[in-house]
Amino acid sequence: MIDKSSDSFVQSLCMGRIEEEIVFPYPVMKAAEREVVGQVLASVNQLLGPRAKDFREWDVKGELPAAFLEELRAFGLFGLVVPEAQGGLGFGSAAYSRVLQQIATHDGSVALTVGAHSSIGMRGLLLFGTEAQRQKWLPRLATGELIAAFCLTEPGAGSDAAAVKTTARREGDAWILNGEKLWITNGGIAGFYTVFAKTPATGEGKAQMTAFIVPRDLPGITTGPHEDKMGIRASNTTTVHFEEVRLTDEHVLGEVGKGFKAAMRILNAGRSGLGGGCVGGMRRLLAMSTVQAKERRQFGRPIAEFGLVKQKLGEMVVNAYASEAVVGMVAGLSDQGYEDYAVEAAISKVFATEALFRAADEALQIAGGNGYMREFPYERILRDTRINRIFEGTNEILRLFIALTAVNRVGVQLQELVQGIKGALADPIKGFGVLSDYALKQASIRTGLVGEKRHFTRLHPALAGVGEQYEALVREVAWVSDRELRRHGKGIIEQQFALKRIADILTDLFVTAAILSRVTAALEEKGEAGAAREVEIARVFARAARSRIRGNLRRVDSNDDELVVALADDALEREGYGWDLV
Repeated sequence: MIDKSSDSFVQSLCMGRIEEEIVFPYPVMKAAEREVVGQVLASVNQLLGPRAKDFREWDVKGELPAAFLEELRAFGLFGLVVPEAQGGLGFGSAAYSRVLQQIATHDGSVALTVGAHSSIGMRGLLLFGTEAQRQKWLPRLATGELIAAFCLTEPGAGSDAAAVKTTARREGDAWILNGEKLWITNGGIAGFYTVFAKTPATGEGKAQMTAFIVPRDLPGITTGPHEDKMGIRASNTTTVHFEEVRLTDEHVLGEVGKGFKAAMRILNAGRSGLGGGCVGGMRRLLAMSTVQAKERRQFGRPIAEFGLVKQKLGEMVVNAYASEAVVGMVAGLSDQGYEDYAVEAAISKVFATEALFRAADEALQIAGGNGYMREFPYERILRDTRINRIFEGTNEILRLFIALTAVNRVGVQLQELVQGIKGALADPIKGFGVLSDYALKQASIRTGLVGEKRHFTRLHPALAGVGEQYEALVREVAWVSDRELRRHGKGIIEQQFALKRIADILTDLFVTAAILSRVTAALEEKGEAGAAREVEIARVFARAARSRIRGNLRRVDSNDDELVVALADDALEREGYGWDLV
């Protein structure tokens, strides 16, 4: 029986288990919600479809005009996730992600402006706000009268959120907020800030982080000039300064001292929006690239006829489908009430952002010289997509998070084993049972014996071969995770090369599972003939993923990690490259 409060598909993989009930059947929106979403998508196309020239001009100028922001408000795009009782549309994660996907097919800066407001800017209010706070702020956020911004990043505290220096000291019945936040999306246009600050420790403990609701109209709040950015230039990005800003307990969001966990949960909940934007970007790039490939001629024929161009387009199709599958899966987990899907959400962010950047790069390549010219949208899309691998958690940090969180379940198992061994000193018979059970469990993982959730039972028969290969890979990664944790113990946190490989393996496994679930649903609905192309996508992705996984498994033991580190150390010492031609 699945426990939605604690069970995680990816973490279970490291234990050698396939919790297929979590990912089967593939999640779908309810019919009523799908109908409303369809109406919103039509409105998005009506508003944004004719604005291609405007988007290019706004990119050059580096801002969205105030009149256009009013249009976004009028179309209700700031109220997507606000409950209907407070004037919004009350969309769940899947519906919201789908709308962000559509916005992103038109322009990245617009998608970011809307997404930063709903995905993270006011998400904390939805997750942790009191009834009084929600009634006070949500109606104005739904209309866009107030635009929201998420204020966590600081100079010297990017992915290291625990290192924030902004403070909120207690002064009588008030909190006094001081500090500076950096690179805040919507910072200059927001009227509602979710701000994270260090607050005094209780008792003899260390200072902890607390989240605050900070309205723009309070004295002591200023914003810097709009940042001159590489991409997403029309979105508003500024510093936000807080100087002796006086707050009350009514401005505290959630529990005092629980801000770090709140920030992580907000970012986790918001990743379906970012993933949706990535999927929308890939869909647009594929549409542009297929038209370009048919129209551009080289050697007397369209470049669409050349194998290497078809390879690019085919891989774009596979990666777009895979990204859509994994983003939809994570949104579905959220909508179904799963609580422990942080690893799965991180995987969806890493995979979709990297797939989008590859697609943007290949689309520009297909366009050739035109792709490099500002007259065409390719170079702007490439610039816009680059930030996705950095904000809302850099992909490097997220890879470490994915691996460490997943193998933590193995660590709990080993800890239980240690306790069993201690008990064996007092009761050898009991201890023998503990050790025997553990040894049998590890043997069953390696040999694939029938046992606790080692095999798919819900996979469509047309995918049986892919499923068998998947099961074998799960056994291998479970064995490697166990071995690495026993080898390094707590020191595994410093084994970043090994952790990256485990994270990449788990990413391939989860994305493959999402695809298999989605294709199974398609087969059940359309039959094998109707879902033939989707079956081909599943087989192509699974074959490539299997190759990557086996390579990563081999390189856990046989690699050049020490040589690479030595070269890096040499470059650091020289502060550059160490060999001259003359």
